Amino acid sequence: MSKKIQMPALSPTMEEGTLAKWLVKEGDTVSSGDLLAEIETDKATMEFEAVDEGVVAKILVSEGSEGVKVGTVIAIIAEEGEDVAAAAAGGADAPAPKADPVPEKAEVAPAPKADTVPEKPAAAPASGDRVKASPLARRLAEAKGIDLASVKGSGTN
Repeated sequence: MSKKIQMPALSPTMEEGTLAKWLVKEGDTVSSGDLLAEIETDKATMEFEAVDEGVVAKILVSEGSEGVKVGTVIAIIAEEGEDVAAAAAGGADAPAPKADPVPEKAEVAPAPKADTVPEKPAAAPASGDRVKASPLARRLAEAKGIDLASVKGSGTN
């Protein structure tokens, strides 16, 4: 008998999520513990593992679908020896949420040219301390060519 894979609740307060990416495709054989999909919540992206063995008969929720309610059937797994086509047809009556259309990428303003150099270099922080920034802020600033020492903060730190 085929098994219906449902959208998991990845946290106690999770009501819906985004099926960001399928890591398997229809016809793939999966074992318990194999990664099936990446699911995004409002707080994190987590990988979803198979708890059963079998063949992915039908994927009911497409990649990138947003607002998938917890408990919604997202895929059908046929057991070993079971007819995959029959399992897929049997799961077709499961209500699949309508995938939200992926929005077209908005045109982004061109980034300043890399050869643009500030006229005078920024001074070191007045307090003589290191620049207080999170690792993510440091990486983003480095990627965009921003000197964090020249950025004036809005808070007390």
